[in-house]
Amino acid sequence: MWQFDYPWLLILLPLPLLGWRYLPAYKEARQALRTPFFGAMSQALGIAPQQSGVRQNRSQLTLNLLLWGLLLIALARPVWVEPPLEQSKPARDLLLAIDISQSMEAKDYLGRDGQPVDRLTAVKQVVQDFIDRRPDDRLGLILFGDGAFAQAPLTLDHGSLKLLLDQAGIGMAGPSTAIGDAIGLGIKMLEQSEQPEKTLILLTDGNDNRSVIPPVQAAALAASKHIRIHAIGMGDPHASGENRVDTKALEKIAQATGGRSFMASDSSALTEIYQTLDQITPHEVRHLSFQPKRDLFVWPLGAGLLLLCLYHGLAALRGRRRSKPRPVVSSEAG
Repeated sequence: MWQFDYPWLLILLPLPLLGWRYLPAYKEARQALRTPFFGAMSQALGIAPQQSGVRQNRSQLTLNLLLWGLLLIALARPVWVEPPLEQSKPARDLLLAIDISQSMEAKDYLGRDGQPVDRLTAVKQVVQDFIDRRPDDRLGLILFGDGAFAQAPLTLDHGSLKLLLDQAGIGMAGPSTAIGDAIGLGIKMLEQSEQPEKTLILLTDGNDNRSVIPPVQAAALAASKHIRIHAIGMGDPHASGENRVDTKALEKIAQATGGRSFMASDSSALTEIYQTLDQITPHEVRHLSFQPKRDLFVWPLGAGLLLLCLYHGLAALRGRRRSKPRPVVSSEAG
């Protein structure tokens, strides 16, 4: 549909008519012969006398009114409004940090077919379902072992994210566990985000034994950057050595950032945890709407210029015809 951006200018349309009606006529000074019998002569000839110095041109008046109307229409800026364009933008960035240390090869979890699988395979199955339920969120992936590595930046291309997750292998990042380094890398990836909600979901089956920065200290830094961390432990919390899950450390990490900590003892518990995370981090999408406009003022402006050119062109042709001398026809008596 079309509309005027400045419709209030159209109230000036009757201004020329008001001026023509109430303002005195313009008088052109001319030299004339004053005759006392002019009235009687005009009556005898049947000619109505006009006011001296005043010229009346109906065509010029009509042209001026049309030009004034077209000019005001152009100044009111007519535009054609296109249908609105809507764009959805994510309101939350989610970063997945997954432990791929050597201890993840323990086959103490069940796959979808009910057969025992290693811990990383069970995590991949659950996390891929979690990714499918977050179509409007930007997701990223961190893999950590001896160190932390950004496997996928924050992206809406979830197909590529799932492919990179599927290609992750046990021990690719080394046999140890660097939880603090994973949190630190997550902070670096999320601190440049402009989204109001920034969340890191940390999953590990061991305790920190390789980080440069302690996990609790890294969590405090994340809290100062308004990053929330949900921590998930899997495996046996009663095991000994490096394979024991440090549940207390995970609780401190989550509490420091306002998140929650979970313990997944089996595949069903792991599935329930990610379903819970899906509920406590609901989908938030910002809808942006924009209506493109096309300016139409060139049409009334062009029409006014065309009318002006046509009028003066026709006036010039009439003037040339009138000024052209007529041929004199003479006859001679023989």
